[in-house]
Amino acid sequence: MAVVALLSVAPVIEDSMAREVAKAVEALDDYDVAYETNPMGTVIEADDIDTLLAAVGAAHKAVDGDRVSTFLKIDDKRTRDQRAREKVEAVEQELGRPARSED
Repeated sequence: MAVVALLSVAPVIEDSMAREVAKAVEALDDYDVAYETNPMGTVIEADDIDTLLAAVGAAHKAVDGDRVSTFLKIDDKRTRDQRAREKVEAVEQELGRPARSED
């Protein structure tokens, strides 16, 4: 089973958040998760919810600041194993676009 989530962790500051966001993303490397960072957050995949939540907790704790804002949206599809890539491919297919090749 795959659990897919969208995670955004950031300190509440006026300056660039890049350094602190990088710490959150780097914390994910200690867990058995796949992830892809985009301009609005990081999409994470894990085999189970416990692994996902542990990785998210580590990412949240990795950010320094007096105030840290974390947004987490989880898709825990329990009836079948569907990866994030497959979700994107389904939309691309509906749009009549060819599937992207993996790097």
